[in-house]
Parts: sequence; C-alpha cells; structure tokens
Amino acid sequence: MFGRPQHLPDPAEALPGRDEPVYVPGVHRVLGTPMAAPYPEGTEIADFGLGCFWGAERFFWSVPGVYTTAVGYTGGFTPNPTYQEVCTGMTGHNEVARVVFFPDQVTYRELLKVFWEVHDPTQFMRQGNDIGTQYRSEIYVASAEQRQQAEDSRAQYQARLSAAGFGEVVTTVVDADVWYFAEEYHQQYLDQNPMGYCNHGFCQVAFDE
Repeated sequence: MFGRPQHLPDPAEALPGRDEPVYVPGVHRVLGTPMAAPYPEGTEIADFGLGCFWGAERFFWSVPGVYTTAVGYTGGFTPNPTYQEVCTGMTGHNEVARVVFFPDQVTYRELLKVFWEVHDPTQFMRQGNDIGTQYRSEIYVASAEQRQQAEDSRAQYQARLSAAGFGEVVTTVVDADVWYFAEEYHQQYLDQNPMGYCNHGFCQVAFDE
C-alpha cells in the first residue's frame, strides 16, 4: 500500500486488461442486498474515491437509507483490472466506494458529509502513508444535480477547513466513468476482517454544524 506512482499513465501505455470481469458480485455481507444492478426503482448511485476503499465502504454501509455498497475501480483505462494491476499505477484507476441509496431516505448531501469528514481532502493521490494514483480524493457524479451539490459542498467544506487553519481542498469532481467491481476479498473487507487495516477518520472539522 505504500510508495505507489503519483502520476496517471497515458492511455496508450496503460495495461491491456482483459475481456472478462475479475469478480461477479453476489450479496452484501452486512446488508444482505445484491451488490450489482439491477437496483430497486428510485435508488441512485454515488461513487466516491477517498483513499483505501476498505475503510471507506464501512462508513457508507452504516448510513440508514443506503441500499447496498461495494468497492471497485473506476476513472482509468484498463478494462477489468485486477487489484495488483491497479496498484502498479499503470491502469489509471482509482479505488472507489459505490453507494446505492434511496434519496427519499438519505440525501446525496448527507453522503457528501460522510465523504468529506472521514478522509483528508487536502491530500490528492495519498491518504496518510497510502500513496499512489489509486488513492485519489475524487467524486464521480452521475448527473448535473450531483455535480452541483458536490461542487457546492466542496466550497462549503473549504470554508470550514480554512477557518480551522487547514489547507486547500484538492478533491476533484468528475463525471462517473466505467465501473469494475474489485475482487471478492475486498468487498466489505472490514466485516470479513474486523481488525483489518483502515486509515479513515480525519474528522477534525465537521462539514456543517
């Protein structure tokens, strides 16, 4: 998890990948819901990159109104990448937590609050000792409404951080990209390994009062 590349590859030099997925997801270990589509009518998808996806996923599956979560890879060039390939920095992918939620039970803004508070958005391609392109602080938006809310929340949290003496938010907001599920052993990792590694919990500054 340490000392990975901190620059994205050119698409032409990215690893070739494969035609078939590395993992076909089943049922969420904690919520008991399918991790893959089709999802219930009325649900929406939110994808967040905030460092190692092991700890990130746990924060979101604990939120009331979340239907299911999963971890995977997005934002890169290599089709159906493996974890080992992503870690080389030569796929362009980010480690991302996917959140499928009922917007009438939990708002996108409330999910953004979790995103901002549990990692350090002043670090881009790293979180603490985890360094590399796959640890990007990045929000993948699925609609113009999500983009507006994400950008507004970034400005709001920047003001909160600045007032507390912290530096510049470097989180980027980008359009949602092709999603690939990570391998089974990554899914709900902290449920499979309760004492497992997690570097989340920045939480020195609240998103709002």
